[in-house]
Amino acid sequence: MCNHDHNNSSRRKFLKTSAAAVTGAAAVAATGIASNANADVKQYAPPAKPALPPSTMKLDLSRTAVVIIDPQVDFLSPKGVTWGVVGESVTEHNTVENIENLFKIAKAKNITTAISPHYYYPTDHGWKFEGGLEKLMHKIGMFDRKGPLDLEGFENSGADWMPQYKKYINDGKTIVVSPHKVYGPETNDLTLQLRKRGVDQVILAGMSANLCVESHFRELQEQGFEVAVVSDATAAAKIPEGDGYAAAIVNFRYMANAVWSTKEALKQIEAAV
Repeated sequence: MCNHDHNNSSRRKFLKTSAAAVTGAAAVAATGIASNANADVKQYAPPAKPALPPSTMKLDLSRTAVVIIDPQVDFLSPKGVTWGVVGESVTEHNTVENIENLFKIAKAKNITTAISPHYYYPTDHGWKFEGGLEKLMHKIGMFDRKGPLDLEGFENSGADWMPQYKKYINDGKTIVVSPHKVYGPETNDLTLQLRKRGVDQVILAGMSANLCVESHFRELQEQGFEVAVVSDATAAAKIPEGDGYAAAIVNFRYMANAVWSTKEALKQIEAAV
């Protein structure tokens, strides 16, 4: 047990050191990425003169689900192992509070709510090949649990839910699907759970924008769901390789049935039948 705690501590120290270096390098080297809040706001703002037709998506709450991806400590808390690279984006978009606002209205309106979490078990560390971010996630112990049937050490760990979300997720009504292992829901039961409830409209949010959220979005759309992405209820890493949020928001605008701010999403839900 002591060795396990030491390993977790070492992993977190490793990422904090790495993240600090990455963030500092990004500010200097990533000339294509906005380097201050004002520039970011301008970069992320909707185009003044859109070329694509506006959204016509209207919600029917009887067939709508709010789906939150990875609402976990490792992504959304300063205590999480990725905060050094995602913290700026999470703070800038007010992501933590915006996700909670979606939970609140989903519960108030009795909307189907589903969580697609990310967990890694010891056997997952035996993979023989991985992408760059998979290698990093495994190296730093991101979303680690002792096993699929073992919750020892889970409470308040990086794999646990953000504390303010627990009252919504643990209410006995929220669907917590099996974990996705890379980025998309192809390896879990999210689509099955939604279909079994007659859902074909999804309000999508969570972490992180260009990875799990975009992968879930693409698969859900391919499976025939109408998907609205909540643009400020997500965030992403900023590293020298690129600004993940900027990468995702362009694709959401190109492909999503709607891209709403949290304020707009709440308004759409209130206006729905």
